[in-house]
Amino acid sequence: MTEEINQALPKAYNEIMEATAASGFTMASDVLTCSLLRTLAALKPGGKFLELGTGTGLSASWILDGMDAQSSLVSVDNDPAFLQIAEQFLRGDQRLQLVTSDGGEWVTTNSGQKFDYIFADTWHGKYLMLDEVLNMLSPGALYIIDDMLPQPNWPEGHAEKATLLIKQLDDRKDLTLTKQVWATGIIIAVKK
Repeated sequence: MTEEINQALPKAYNEIMEATAASGFTMASDVLTCSLLRTLAALKPGGKFLELGTGTGLSASWILDGMDAQSSLVSVDNDPAFLQIAEQFLRGDQRLQLVTSDGGEWVTTNSGQKFDYIFADTWHGKYLMLDEVLNMLSPGALYIIDDMLPQPNWPEGHAEKATLLIKQLDDRKDLTLTKQVWATGIIIAVKK
């Protein structure tokens, strides 16, 4: 289906994709998810953005493509080898701050910050420290997660974790959310 949809790709996307394939990184967000990330980023002019789980920077390239010139993106990952790919191709964008850190340590250290948009694409902010990350959302802010439909790279027992996470999000009174059975399974929530 992806091949049938003609998406305008971010400037560095093809180069990052080639370097990603060469690196052996297999957990990059798909094009449909990334296109949605870009569109949602355009909703937050002058916004403060956070990505937990940079990987090689593929999704960051899309988020940056949707952001305006007054916005900023902090993208955090614990793997310097993969983060170096993002640095190589995205370093010229002054709106971007790439951080090499354990996600839990970064969230703990920066828990007082507020963001207008959080894409949680790693365990921290999704399966770990969910409350702490959701507390970092400003009113009206977007919280986005993907890979909520079964994926071939899920380890044994992961489906139960995803089901529990969905229930935790459903039970919250401070979020309005939509669960999409599309792409890899996306949940978009807005902080009330």
